[in-house]
Amino acid sequence: MSTQPLEQPANLQHLWATLEAMAIAAVLPRSRFSERNLIFTVLSVTVLSTLSMILYPMIAQALGLDARATGIFLGGTIHDVAQVVGAGFSVSPEAGETATLVKLIRVAMLAPVVLIFSLATRRPGSAGETGARPALLPGFVLAFLVLAAASSFGLVPALVSEAGMEVSRWALLAGIVAVGMKTSLRRVLEVGGDAIALIVAQTVFIALFILAGIWLLGYA
Repeated sequence: MSTQPLEQPANLQHLWATLEAMAIAAVLPRSRFSERNLIFTVLSVTVLSTLSMILYPMIAQALGLDARATGIFLGGTIHDVAQVVGAGFSVSPEAGETATLVKLIRVAMLAPVVLIFSLATRRPGSAGETGARPALLPGFVLAFLVLAAASSFGLVPALVSEAGMEVSRWALLAGIVAVGMKTSLRRVLEVGGDAIALIVAQTVFIALFILAGIWLLGYA
């Protein structure tokens, strides 16, 4: 399998987990803890993805998964695309391409998941402490869909695409830095052990769920 079709999405590898967290945060009612919770989620996802990148390939090998099943496992479980790519290609090119493709399919589901989540949480009194009702779908998610569609149909010149990716990386970095400057580490740790246990339990559940699916569908 050629790695060429997947090289460009991999250049955006460090954006997606943060984008997903920010998209969900944008449709939640605002409170004084919103920024703290967002930073906690981003930090937790990064740490857990890094640990998964190291441990999951060893788990796949111990379970006797072939390259395709390993790629499905890695792409379906690791939170961040950067770590998915690293874990997959550390096993083999086929596992790397499969893992990246599966992860990008998960990324493509961002908009419908955010929309469903937004509709589920929009109820009377959901304006939050700021009094402003959250958006049904964040503007940057709509822009992502439009630009992704345009790029998929070849409507974006390569030069514009490369420049846009570079600008997007710096813009996202600026946004995260801005949120981080307003949130202290002490406040992030105030979320408590329950929140940490929940995100760890979710990570373990996803791994077990994907493994069960691989066996039930006959990929292992």
